[in-house]
Amino acid sequence: QVHFVESGGGLVQPGGSLNLSCAVSGTMYEIRDMGWYRQAPGKQRELAATIYGISTEYDRSVKGRFTISRNNAKNTVHLQMNSLKSEDTAVYYCYAVIVATWGAVPTPHWGQGTQVLVSS
Repeated sequence: QVHFVESGGGLVQPGGSLNLSCAVSGTMYEIRDMGWYRQAPGKQRELAATIYGISTEYDRSVKGRFTISRNNAKNTVHLQMNSLKSEDTAVYYCYAVIVATWGAVPTPHWGQGTQVLVSS
């Protein structure tokens, strides 16, 4: 059983900042990729940022404004979001690709989501 604890969402004015955090716990052998997807109202879920080892990837709409980081010892991933825009309003979902036991197939798991609302 894998458990996610997400935090850091909320209401912020345009131009403001938020820092999302996600901690993953449970019985597992390894976590591969970690990151954040987001889903705006009426839209499909899309990748915001992901990190695997020291490699990061960002959606071009957030590049230069968002920074993803990870603490492997604590199984946590963070998303520092700066210069927020109204179009960043969405539910942000933490995800982790987990290998449950040695030799198992890596499988994506999702948190429950945290709301980010950018509005004046």
